[in-house]
Amino acid sequence: MPHIHSFAPIEEASARVLILGSMPGKESLRAGQYYAHSRNAFWPIMSDLIGAKPTLPYEANAIKLKAAGIALWDVLASCTRHSSLDADIDKDSISANNFEAFFLIHPSITHVFFNGAMAEKCFHRYVKLNLEFRALQYKRLPSTSPANASMTYNQKLNAWKVIIEQETFS
Repeated sequence: MPHIHSFAPIEEASARVLILGSMPGKESLRAGQYYAHSRNAFWPIMSDLIGAKPTLPYEANAIKLKAAGIALWDVLASCTRHSSLDADIDKDSISANNFEAFFLIHPSITHVFFNGAMAEKCFHRYVKLNLEFRALQYKRLPSTSPANASMTYNQKLNAWKVIIEQETFS
């Protein structure tokens, strides 16, 4: 099984929201871009929410995320996995990203949204935070992965609207 590594975050120091996936899938790893699978709903959802379109160049979409106050990263820095499925991650191979350092240089982040159950589970299991001085709110959103076929696009979109709602930033 190949040992794989996540990407650097898409970020600005002024980000207010952090969206976390678990680990990029094979298509994303090949492209060197978050959510590169053509059937992943992440970029279409971002299109509807902030104007980041799947048809735009990747860097243009990264700029749109930053302009909207959204940072994007993965919980895992590296792991061993033989497919794109989170269920195939070898638990003994997991190394988490350094979130304590990340949150220290992103003091405006107040909300963390997980792109699916595995991102949330890995964060709570593998990430050790010593941020008593910081109140973060966490929420799991439905996975945008094509493997999450139990929800329609509109159902996913409606759930994801929380990242741009005014209450998120109050």
